[in-house]
Amino acid sequence: MTDKAGGLEGQTVRIRPGKYARVERERRFLLANPPAPSSVTVTRVITDRYLLGTRLRLRRAEFSDGRCEIKLTQKVPAPQSGAVQGLITNTYLSPAEYEVLASLPAALMSKTRLSVPPLGVDVFDGHLQGLVLAEADFTTDEEAQSFKPPAECVAEVTDDARFTGGRLVHTSRQELLGWLTEYGLRPAE
Repeated sequence: MTDKAGGLEGQTVRIRPGKYARVERERRFLLANPPAPSSVTVTRVITDRYLLGTRLRLRRAEFSDGRCEIKLTQKVPAPQSGAVQGLITNTYLSPAEYEVLASLPAALMSKTRLSVPPLGVDVFDGHLQGLVLAEADFTTDEEAQSFKPPAECVAEVTDDARFTGGRLVHTSRQELLGWLTEYGLRPAE
């Protein structure tokens, strides 16, 4: 049986990297608005397909310079909250491999990712329109703990599982608006 985030219920993970998996450390923040275009260094449009009944995400990222990156990602969540999100494994795919996997049942989510170092800022589309979520990735626990978010960050939601991709993809518009209201944000309907 799977949980709402697409993971497998009752499974635990040891947070130790293996031959292919690495520890994912990130902190997430809500923003009231997207960053100024002049501060953006790279833009890409991302379509995520969360494969139903799995912990797998199929991602297609189209960069503003015409490049396209396609990958299959497995995320195994950490048993506790905090900057250590769990283990992540990425496999890069060809367009033909993507087409085969894209035929599997999935929940879809689209967004535009704006690189504003040190943050990646996601501006969501569709039923998640109005959500602007920034994240910063780290290689060590010390880096994650000492990070000072920019003033534009309204609230940190690292420990709020509602603001993970696996959960957001299954979130209704009304749920999202309620959650944002809890943080003092009111996007246009």
